[in-house]
Amino acid sequence: MTEPIVQVRNLSKVFAHGGTDVVALNNIDLDVHAGEFLSLMGPSGSGKSTLLHIIAGIDRPTDGDCLVLGHDITVMTEDELSAWRNEHIGFVFQSFNLIPVLTAFENVEMPLLLTGLSRDERDEHVRTVLEIVGLGDRMSHYPRQLSGGQEQRVAIARALVADPDMILADEPTGDLDAHAAEEALTILRKLNQDFGKTIIMVTHDPKASTYATLTRHLDKGEMLPL
Repeated sequence: MTEPIVQVRNLSKVFAHGGTDVVALNNIDLDVHAGEFLSLMGPSGSGKSTLLHIIAGIDRPTDGDCLVLGHDITVMTEDELSAWRNEHIGFVFQSFNLIPVLTAFENVEMPLLLTGLSRDERDEHVRTVLEIVGLGDRMSHYPRQLSGGQEQRVAIARALVADPDMILADEPTGDLDAHAAEEALTILRKLNQDFGKTIIMVTHDPKASTYATLTRHLDKGEMLPL
């Protein structure tokens, strides 16, 4: 088997809260291989979102190692992490995080404004990913004109538009009804199966986890054995 593209070793995260140390992650080990669709499950407070944020370079561990795509992201500066994320990571949040005064097209285009692509190249990328998520006819709509499920599909398109190596999704169905959640998960599975995207998804929903190829469970900051 090829070398994992995510290698987490002896990783811990401790938060100071009201003069007390709160252990969010305790001595975590995790490997993720290219092409996997990994679901991280666990109850609220189990540390799964904290782990995802560390893998994304959004948060830093207290101890341990985290190598992602061959980079030790624990020693990178904030500027280096920002540039690295823009190139390699697509992030899907629970709350969509769309900019209300921008159209679906403009929201999806935003990550490309940081690249050297021409306007025509950006246009082609944006139209392609909006077609992939089934919103080719909603490009000029604003978030307020879209359903929650459509907003999340715009957010998935935005995460995909720069062709990242990995897509990280934090409770992507948490604010969606059952039908919209199924649509979003079907798209993520399509991105994994048809386009070979490596996906790490945090969820507390067992039904959402069935769309993944592998599930790992966290509880009280500990990674449970397979």
